[in-house]
Amino acid sequence: MTQVLSKPKASKGKKTAEFSKEMYLSWFETMFRIRKFEERTLMAYGQQKIRGFCHVYIGQEAIAAGMTSALTSDDSVATAYRQHGTAISRGLSSKECMAELFGKATGCVKGKGGSMHFFSKEHRYFGGNGIVGAQIPIGTGIAFAEKYKGTTNLCVTMFGDGAARQGALYEAFNMAMTWKLPVLYICENNQYAMGTSVERTSNVKELVKLGASFDMPSESVDGMKPESVHEALTRAADHIRSGKGPYYLEIKTYRYKGHSVSDPANYRTKEELKSYMDMDPVKSLEARLVSDKIASTAEVNKIKEKIKSEIDEAVAFAEASPYPDPSELWTDNYMQADYPYIVD
Repeated sequence: MTQVLSKPKASKGKKTAEFSKEMYLSWFETMFRIRKFEERTLMAYGQQKIRGFCHVYIGQEAIAAGMTSALTSDDSVATAYRQHGTAISRGLSSKECMAELFGKATGCVKGKGGSMHFFSKEHRYFGGNGIVGAQIPIGTGIAFAEKYKGTTNLCVTMFGDGAARQGALYEAFNMAMTWKLPVLYICENNQYAMGTSVERTSNVKELVKLGASFDMPSESVDGMKPESVHEALTRAADHIRSGKGPYYLEIKTYRYKGHSVSDPANYRTKEELKSYMDMDPVKSLEARLVSDKIASTAEVNKIKEKIKSEIDEAVAFAEASPYPDPSELWTDNYMQADYPYIVD
């Protein structure tokens, strides 16, 4: 089942209570889909059906949901390797994403990319990039192309708190502000890089300040609620589309699992993990839907059952799909240019 990227209608106003029922249910469906997909990913990895590096998005689902509702299908997204959830929220199907994890030919990049390198030209999703921070200049370049073509599209360029230490970030920030490029930079601050906290790697603890020296409009956002993410992205997108240039959001979130599947995350305490689990974005939204009478328990359960069946089908599809033919090793490595090369 392919998810269609749409922007649910919201009532006028900024209060979260004024979002429509359609919007809330759309957020919950997106978040629950990501959570179940990632849980099955971990299970399949344990069964050795998925190999290699694998970084799950559990705990950060509200960012993907709020981002999707605030953007258009013509906007682009470039992000890092913890990106299954982002890809799914942009419209890539559970089947093609799971098949990619299994290394199958029916995957979103023909089984050649694996966990860290999802891609979809159709959905304007440009990775999934495995090199830390590599997506920052890539996303900035995509934004340059949009400005050059005179569109109103923007490019969301996402990175983690660890990648915020890369020099390419500061070069990109400077270029983007100088040329007023239509780029929205998002730092998904989940508190840890590979296994080191922000406090141990930076003199600047509040990463929202990184945009200050470039006079880049910046906000710190609660990443555990889709409402706050949607509202912040909507403000940022309006600013960018008006031709005023880049915007930067530090979205504070938390990953419940280790950096990758091989990381036991012993560097954090059980008390710290529990404090964030008490704010679980998926469970909290489900509880609010019922307690605030936005939706009935029956409506919520219907969505949950639909998603569970979808993920079951995705796993079955991945298992039944063929591996790429060995000849595929030689395809998709280079692209034929539309103009002849000049050779002296």
